[in-house]
Amino acid sequence: MGPGYCWWGGMWIFPIIMITVMIIVLYVFFRRGGFRPPWQDHESYSGRKNNPETALDILKKRYAKGEIAREEFEKIKKDIID
Repeated sequence: MGPGYCWWGGMWIFPIIMITVMIIVLYVFFRRGGFRPPWQDHESYSGRKNNPETALDILKKRYAKGEIAREEFEKIKKDIID
């Protein structure tokens, strides 16, 4: 058993496994666009939701439901836009 025995005896597989694992980790890391936990999707990480609802959208829905009158709608809309 000389110093080269380990390489021909099957120890050559461990460096190959380690290189493969490192390539997989780097692929996952860079495919996601940087480090962030896997449970955070891109939208929540950037602070946005999939369908952000603006104040004007909420106002229009309230007007459509009949919760507010036209005069109040126009007044609030003017406040929002200004």
